[in-house]
Amino acid sequence: MADKPSVLFVCVHNAGRAQMAAAWLTHLAGDRVEVRSAGSNPGDQVNPAAVEAMAEVGIDISAETPKILTIDAVRESDVCITMGCGDTCPVFPGKRYLDWKLEDPAGQGVDAVRPIRDEIKTLVEGLIAKIAPAKPEATA
Repeated sequence: MADKPSVLFVCVHNAGRAQMAAAWLTHLAGDRVEVRSAGSNPGDQVNPAAVEAMAEVGIDISAETPKILTIDAVRESDVCITMGCGDTCPVFPGKRYLDWKLEDPAGQGVDAVRPIRDEIKTLVEGLIAKIAPAKPEATA
């Protein structure tokens, strides 16, 4: 893994779970990690309930758009995390693959999306601890 690891989040529509995960990773890890998200069958827009749920915790994903999963996105990532898209993610040697079992927020209201958002945050925090822990402050 490079000095700055790269993570790709993949869900079917790239409209909910992967968008929230990418936003959490960007928010919590800052510039210590390169973040991508994509979908095997991208939707037309990010799920409004996901946008609302993330706004509640101070993260704006309203300008994001669903993106198609490409072989290059997988090739360029150190860690590929799937969320309900099964085996549509191409496999390359030397990559780390994880599958996060998360409920699909599609068609659900914000009340149902909040627990998914919170579960994703917990998973992202664990991921950061493994791939990009905070560097200890230098002492004088």
